[in-house]
Amino acid sequence: MSLNSRKRTLLFIVMATSAFVPFMASAVNIALPSLSRDLRLDAVSMSWIATAYLLASTAFILPFGRLADIHGRRSLFIIGLSLFMTASLLAGAAPNFSWLLTARIAQGLGTSMMLPTGMAMLTAAFPPGERGRALGLNVSAVYVGLSVGPVLGGLITQALGWRFLFFLMGPLSLLILLLLLKNLRPEPAETPGEPFDAPGSLLFAFSISALLYGFTSLPGATAIGIIALGLAAMLTFIWRQSQTAHPIVDLSLFRFNRTFAMSNVATFLNYGATTAVVFLLSLYLQYVKGVSPRDAGMLMMVQPLVQALTSPIAGRLSDRIEPQRLASAGMMMTVLGLLLLSALSSATSTGFILACLILLGFGFGFFSSPNTNAIMSSVAKRNYSIASATVSAMRQLGQIFSMGLATLALNGTVGHRVITPELHDPFIITIRLVLQASAALCFIGVFASLARGKMRPSTESVE
Repeated sequence: MSLNSRKRTLLFIVMATSAFVPFMASAVNIALPSLSRDLRLDAVSMSWIATAYLLASTAFILPFGRLADIHGRRSLFIIGLSLFMTASLLAGAAPNFSWLLTARIAQGLGTSMMLPTGMAMLTAAFPPGERGRALGLNVSAVYVGLSVGPVLGGLITQALGWRFLFFLMGPLSLLILLLLLKNLRPEPAETPGEPFDAPGSLLFAFSISALLYGFTSLPGATAIGIIALGLAAMLTFIWRQSQTAHPIVDLSLFRFNRTFAMSNVATFLNYGATTAVVFLLSLYLQYVKGVSPRDAGMLMMVQPLVQALTSPIAGRLSDRIEPQRLASAGMMMTVLGLLLLSALSSATSTGFILACLILLGFGFGFFSSPNTNAIMSSVAKRNYSIASATVSAMRQLGQIFSMGLATLALNGTVGHRVITPELHDPFIITIRLVLQASAALCFIGVFASLARGKMRPSTESVE
């Protein structure tokens, strides 16, 4: 197989797995009511089916990024894809909650192996002049999976049952695995034989677990205590990384690489400002506007569709135009979209909401691909896997923060009450406040994006 053919095959493989992950997450959310009826789950158990997957995929993403550098990206990608495939089949056959929860954790572990290694393999295969386009197409695949997940997930669940959602991932994963084994040659590890910091990995996993559990349990003294414990564990993890000779994360990347550091900060702030928007607007459309779940899903699908169309264009542009400019412009579009949405009222038209979602889609599309290109092009080849894992972790942490902010605000105004017409006014006020705070957070992110400076392609990064 020629070099160009191998690159195209690799791009297809990584794009396919990048689409699987958000598709699975969003489709399972739609299937949760059917699933809970079948397995007789209460609300808390049902929420853990979604939360366990997010937890496993976030808590272990940095350790697996480091292991990929030590043992080889292709090897860890194969293990992750095989685990994801096996766990999907086991989830489809789950007879009870414990079985399904274990399978979802295994799916998350498989995902945390695939995400950083896939992006790192793309970065290594495509030189700077082609890298932005490849990464943009990969980001587009993520948004395609996110877009079709609720619609296709609902159709499959209604026609064939929730178990088929999981069973579907089995043969699809197997086809991708066979294609990878047949066409992509093994590549040497970047840091073979280096020690692995197991205690640091456990500290990071515990920190993420405590932060996720704490934020999803807000408000309350116990939740705040758990968050404080998670933050203490994170600070301990950072201190340990500065002391050990072979850290999971090379902190010098943050201290001495301004492009890498500020681009990751921008990632956290961008996702920290936007993730809860879909959640809040979905509730607003159904409770306040009386839109059906199907129609609400169709309307909300517009944003990721625009992102999917925009990301490859922005990625290709970032090969010629400074990512600093493109990503910052994208964040400013997002700020504007959030500010416009913060004027929501019970009389707001769906046309206005649709226009805001389109603007947010453009903003996200122009931010994500150039920002990823800047991060991956700012490090040496030996750090590709851990750089990919870091930006993925920042994205997940931002999502957790955003949902925690929305949960805290809703608990403070609506609480555990059902959202009835009498509560529409305080509910809308809560949405406005969260959107205004999110716009402010994203505006700060614009300055972080600008502060990254111009991208300086390292000769090491293209070796």
